[in-house]
This record gives sequence, structure tokens and C-alpha cells, in this order.
Amino acid sequence: MKRNSLLAGVAALAVLGGFWAMTRGTEDPVTALATPALAQEAAATSEASRVPDMVLGKQDAPVTVVEYASFTCPHCANFHATVFDKMKADYVDTGKVRFVYREVYFDRYGLLAAMIARQGGPEKYFAISAVLYDTQKDWLASGEDAVIIENLKKIGLKAGLDQARVDATVKDFETCTADLNACMATDNIAGAMVATYQTNAQKDGVQSTPTFIINGDKQSGAMSYDEFAKLIDAKLGG
Repeated sequence: MKRNSLLAGVAALAVLGGFWAMTRGTEDPVTALATPALAQEAAATSEASRVPDMVLGKQDAPVTVVEYASFTCPHCANFHATVFDKMKADYVDTGKVRFVYREVYFDRYGLLAAMIARQGGPEKYFAISAVLYDTQKDWLASGEDAVIIENLKKIGLKAGLDQARVDATVKDFETCTADLNACMATDNIAGAMVATYQTNAQKDGVQSTPTFIINGDKQSGAMSYDEFAKLIDAKLGG
């Protein structure tokens, strides 16, 4: 999935906040929620610490793989369906790779999906993420705002989140996507997530999803398991 000017369109989307209830496929980058200045200010304070990287593997693994992905990106879903599990078994579980997952928010549904996954904490995050990718076509299928939100709520509840927590997450999400100032000027977690995403994406030059940073080298686009393993093996000296 690619977006021209991934970090652009700030003023336009701030005005169109309520217009995000459009059908899937329309250009509506959630990156526009925060201006670069606001993002930098948030990252310079405690905001980034509220949105930690989600990590699998040993801290001292010789190779670190950072994935930038969106829960609404079909190519990302394909990677997690065809590459991720084998990569985890062969490299992460064997201590060779430390895997870092960073969310990309191209649209409001990707943001809410990430918020729901994070409510599970580090213990449930990757399990919820797997469900989001495995059922991506299903929960996005209607293209209707209310239906998609309800589908994401159901995923959270099935993962063991309580109703009050899910409802509070959706409330934070709706506040953030409806009012730019309310999102970024308060302690709304959605605003912190967007600010942290912007800071990371700018630093690593992320232009599309999935994007992988493998021991500092950037690779973008869909890859087979063999192609991905070859990149990791090169870093391992194999």
C-alpha cells in the first residue's frame, strides 16, 4: 500500500475530520491528524513513551527487523499470512532476530484497529494483530463506518477485553478523529499514537507499507519468505 505525501495534507484533513466516514479505498491519511510541529512536541515529551514498540525476540539478537505496517493494508496481511509465522519460528524463536512492529495509520480504521490491539497489552497484542490480519477482508468488507467500528469492537471483545475498555477506546478514537485540537491538546492516546507514528515514519523515511528496516537497511514492498530470509541471512553473515 502506498500513499503519495504520506505525511502531507495536514490542514485539509483537519477540516475534513468528520468526512472520514467514507468508503474504504478513499484517500484519507490519518497522518493529517497532527502537524509536524505538534508531532515533534509530543515526541519530545512523554507521548512516545505511552506508545511503546511491540517487540518479539531477544533483546540482544544479532539482527533487528522493524516492520512498518497498517492493519488495513492488503500487502501487510499477505506478509503476515505467508511469511511472518515461518520467519518467527526460524529466526525470532531461535534467538537470531528481534522483531519490532510499528503501526502505520493511513486511515481511521487502521488507527482504531491498532488502538484495540494495544488494549490487549504486550501479552495479547500479537494475537489480536493476527486476528486483525486474518480477518481483514471480513471486518472491512462493508465499507460502512458504523459496521467496521462494530466489527473491530467485536474483535476486541472476543480477545477478552471487557466492554467498558472497548467502549472507552472507541470514544477516544471518535474524539480524536472528530476534533484535531481535542485529540492533540489532551492526553487522548490516539493523539499520542499518531504523533509517535509520525516521528518514527519521518525518521525512517517510510513511504509505503509494508516497509522493513533490517539492521538499518530499508526494504519496501511484498516479499516471499525466501526473499525475506535471504535478507536476514545476509545480516547474519550466512
